[in-house]
Amino acid sequence: MPRKARIDAPGALHHVIVRGIERGKIFRSDYDRKNFLNRLGKLIPETQTDCFAWALIPNHVHLLLRTGLVPISVLMRRLLTGYAVWFNKKYRRHGQLFQNRYKSILCQEDPYLKELVRYIHLNPLRAGLVEDMKKLDKHPWCGHSVLMNKTKQAWQNVDYVYGLFSEKKRMARTRYRVYVEKGIVDGKRPDLTGGGLLRSTGGWTVLKGLRKVGIRVKGDERILGDSDFVENVLKSAEEELEQKYDLKARGYDFYRVTQRVAEVMEIETEQVTAFGKSPQTVKARSLLCFWAHRKLGMTTIEIGRRLNISQSAVSRSSMRGQQIERENRFELID
Repeated sequence: MPRKARIDAPGALHHVIVRGIERGKIFRSDYDRKNFLNRLGKLIPETQTDCFAWALIPNHVHLLLRTGLVPISVLMRRLLTGYAVWFNKKYRRHGQLFQNRYKSILCQEDPYLKELVRYIHLNPLRAGLVEDMKKLDKHPWCGHSVLMNKTKQAWQNVDYVYGLFSEKKRMARTRYRVYVEKGIVDGKRPDLTGGGLLRSTGGWTVLKGLRKVGIRVKGDERILGDSDFVENVLKSAEEELEQKYDLKARGYDFYRVTQRVAEVMEIETEQVTAFGKSPQTVKARSLLCFWAHRKLGMTTIEIGRRLNISQSAVSRSSMRGQQIERENRFELID
């Protein structure tokens, strides 16, 4: 069965799980962990992504992210590709470092954000990396220690998490720790590591009860939330896909999008794809990257080949292009 496309949208909450290939280690030393966090720490503010929770385990990573200027898939591709190249070079190894496809579950925020922060931050304790809560409070490879004000990571959004417990930071920190400690007895939470019909409804008992009274429930393994949330997410994803098909049906390809950029920017078509750093060319190329990638559905690799620029350059240009479209109220379809 083919894999389903990832679902994303600005402001969407994602529980991301990255595992080493064949459960192998992706961190062999603290230096490796620092390198990974440095890369993440640059990407988070650059893409205006929110990171609420994280935990580095020797053979996997948990992240709780809210989509910013670019899709989570773009951020993760840049993060994992860069780290894997560095890791392989350092340890003189070849081949894949991560499983082919990391897991990304789009989550309903209100009922799940607090629980996911707790679940993710208890991972080092469950994995036996720390002995107790006191050790977890100071554990540098987990966002819990940042919330406890024992370590610093400027890119982690601690204020939002504190706000879930109290308006006063000291009180919020105390209540947060109590909340996390209460979660230890729950152990592993398979209902929080994936979406799907069973997890979204609370298990077979609840699901059977709903079916007995004639209530149909919608589920999807890419989404964690109630039936209405799942249905709305899928509807939005379908509408976005239909827009891409509609553009192609109208004859919009890379060249037509390039022409449209030239029209709204009031420049020659050749200048849009010209190789150079003049402000007008950079602005036009940024808008082209955004429309081609986010509206037309072209991959950053394909766009990079056409413009003779790197994949990461396409991603950065697309981010700028989104701002340019918003600030100037440009429309792809006139």
